[in-house]
Amino acid sequence: MTDAVSLPAPAMRKGAAVGWLAVAVLLAVFPTIADALGQPALVPLVGRILIYGMAAATLNLVLGYGGLVSFGHAAYFGLGGYVAGVMALSARNGDLAFGLFPGTDQLLVALAVAAVMGAVLAAVIGSLSLRTSGVQFIMITLAFAQMVYFLFLSLKAYGGDDGLPMRRRLGIGALDMRDDRVLYFVALTGAVIVFLVIWRITVSRFGRVLSGLRQNEARMQAIGIAPRRYRLVAFILAGAGASMAGVLMANQLRFVSPDMLHWTKSGELMIMVILGGVGTLAGPFLGAAALVGLETVLGAFTERWQLLLGPILLAVVLYTHGGIAGLVTKLVKGRAP
Repeated sequence: MTDAVSLPAPAMRKGAAVGWLAVAVLLAVFPTIADALGQPALVPLVGRILIYGMAAATLNLVLGYGGLVSFGHAAYFGLGGYVAGVMALSARNGDLAFGLFPGTDQLLVALAVAAVMGAVLAAVIGSLSLRTSGVQFIMITLAFAQMVYFLFLSLKAYGGDDGLPMRRRLGIGALDMRDDRVLYFVALTGAVIVFLVIWRITVSRFGRVLSGLRQNEARMQAIGIAPRRYRLVAFILAGAGASMAGVLMANQLRFVSPDMLHWTKSGELMIMVILGGVGTLAGPFLGAAALVGLETVLGAFTERWQLLLGPILLAVVLYTHGGIAGLVTKLVKGRAP
């Protein structure tokens, strides 16, 4: 039976789809626009934003939709970066990456390996940390991430604290990955895939259960839902996705270092989610654009750009009530007839 309350829903879904399509078209033609404006350096910058948005979106899956404040997401992001760097090094030297499997100079292979390794690491960390909750959960995820950080810091064969440079980017068939425009479209494709996968998860039964656990765990348990199982699956999916984003970041920078694994990187990803809008599809990408954009613009004016960034972030969090995504939603609804 259809009532008046349910009638507007299809129109809103159609409007959202049109809006996202317009954003996708704009991003697809962005390199051409940047060249026309004489600003080709904006292409790798926006590519970096898209990659960070991917990593932040996977964190949002467990933070925004699952209600799990994980402070160790950089472990998966950095692991993916090292998978790219180590596999490229092993392909050049003809030895085994991590002493386990052959290296490669192909990006798709590295992405697959990183997804598996990130999922395994997330399964290990999640199976232990999900036995706790609250502050204990936060500290355990932080502790595990720092363990991974110090592990790679001690691997002198892979650069130790100096990091590991990549002579050339991992390739995809005949594509010229030295061209920043090509890498931009690879990052854009990855961002679209991550966005669609997370959207599909959130509208599925699994996503609704995850959201229900965030809102009222006791009630979900009362109807026979096993919280730990669903949260562990979300944890594993997030770890795999973040590792794949790490591969793309290392490929863009042609360098990977323990800084990608440090707890401060987890903090940056969390800021992106909170700044953009927790529990929203667009929030992580908007937050990544805002944070990276502000760092770039303010850094051009002063070396003490963090002093200016802090009050701006504080104002956005305190007065937008839902982050940038919430602010955009209010503006769109305010202009709607």
